[in-house]
Amino acid sequence: MSQIKISIAQINCTVGDLTGNAELIFQQAVAAAAAGADVLITPELSLVGYPPEDLLLRPALYVKCAAVLDDLCARLVPFAGLHVVVGHPVEEDGRRYNAASVLCEGRVLCRYRKLALPNYDVFDEQRYFSPGGAPCVFTVHGVVFGLNICEDTWSQSAPDAARAAGAQVLLVPNASPFHQSKQDQRLAVMRANVSRAGLALVYCNLVGGQDELVFDGGSFVLAADGSLRAQLPQFEAQQQSIVFDGAEPRAVPVTALCDDVEQVYRALVLGVRDYLGKNGFPGAIIGLSGGVDSALTLAVAVDALGAAQVRAVMMPSPYTAEISWVDARDMARRLGVQYDEIDIKPMFDGFRGALAPLFAGRPEDTTEENIQARVRGTLLMALSNKTGRIVLTTGNKSEFTTGYCTLYGDMAGGFAVIKDVSKTLVYRLCAWRNATTAYDAGQVIPERILTRPPSAELRPDQTDQDSLPPYDVLDAIMRAYVEEDEPLEDILAAGFAEADVRRVVRLLQVNEYKRRQSPPGIRVTHRAFGRDWRYPVTNRFRE
Repeated sequence: MSQIKISIAQINCTVGDLTGNAELIFQQAVAAAAAGADVLITPELSLVGYPPEDLLLRPALYVKCAAVLDDLCARLVPFAGLHVVVGHPVEEDGRRYNAASVLCEGRVLCRYRKLALPNYDVFDEQRYFSPGGAPCVFTVHGVVFGLNICEDTWSQSAPDAARAAGAQVLLVPNASPFHQSKQDQRLAVMRANVSRAGLALVYCNLVGGQDELVFDGGSFVLAADGSLRAQLPQFEAQQQSIVFDGAEPRAVPVTALCDDVEQVYRALVLGVRDYLGKNGFPGAIIGLSGGVDSALTLAVAVDALGAAQVRAVMMPSPYTAEISWVDARDMARRLGVQYDEIDIKPMFDGFRGALAPLFAGRPEDTTEENIQARVRGTLLMALSNKTGRIVLTTGNKSEFTTGYCTLYGDMAGGFAVIKDVSKTLVYRLCAWRNATTAYDAGQVIPERILTRPPSAELRPDQTDQDSLPPYDVLDAIMRAYVEEDEPLEDILAAGFAEADVRRVVRLLQVNEYKRRQSPPGIRVTHRAFGRDWRYPVTNRFRE
């Protein structure tokens, strides 16, 4: 029985950086050849990065892809016998395809064109590509390998076609983005559609951040009976080689998955690191309030970038409690970041004085609260302009759901780190960060930040629950209505107070205009505001 070594290149590609991605693939080939590999598999569209979105409408992209692929092919000539699977877009006879080519000894041995083009959640491949799907197989040392690409394996048609063409092992390049519980779902679906067909599987997934999306890696190998023989780490670029005895993969130590909370935290860290790194920002600026949301954002930023690249700014108003100052200073000291304080009272008073003649006879209300938030936003953006660093906003998903945020105030910035993180999950993430030794020992978030009632501190004795239902109730309603698309009557039947349900849904509906103007933020659920959520701003439908 022939021995075959397959190397999985779980790599972090950058969208549009064709030459950089080609060099990355080449270096993976160098390592694979040194390890004695016969096959190297890279992720979906590895040459151009995923998702390229409307870059795929530019004819010049296909011209450059073809040239870079030819050059890469030529560079692989010295690696005799190494079959390198490269994902790339291709234009043929006026049609565009999501393709994967097998490069070997200076030529394209064969090419597969993706059959199933996803058009749901964050995917819109039908906008760009035509379906292919003709089986593609090639033989290495007597074993027949077939190719599918990502979504192809989420139904039975493409795996069955590969099997009918003689495939014994299915190689599957993927760009499968992270959301909670996604890896369990992947394994279940692959067993249902690929193992059912009697095929062994090599699943190579992309890793890294791309705008709102985070790709978590977690590549794996299944034997034909569905047993897990290998699993790569999540959220880390890595190459790993697996030996096959014929079509049977040998078992290697399986990397255990992180728990659910750690997965989210690591997704946030990777998302921040790559958003800033791939876009060339020299660092981050965060408005630190002494509250839990900015505390979590600061911890994530430091873990992603290092303390030297993060600057925290405390901007107290007349309503800021002394303990907020103390806790903000304490956390900045624990993390070792640059820390500044700017008293916004003179600016707030200046705005009120300028507006007093226009506001005569009207009582103070949320207008004055929002002025404070907008003064802070202006200061942070001024520091961003002067230093080149990006402002990381600190609003959470519960606030974005209900509009409990201020346009051009606390929403001002370039990247919304916890935009898809509910308030209740914010607390769980903070507790995990304080307990972990993954980044350092010891608590970095002061305990009082986690135990005091949350407050925007924009008026005397204010708490969030003055304006919102309790967060455990709000988040449960939000999950049901936003993330699970449950009908209103089902949510009411689950036992929630009708007043709370209708209040949350009403606030969700009337604040779409705010969300539409918010910065992009990291997706960690399967239904995030942004790419997943496409409701009209002008909308009179009420359920």
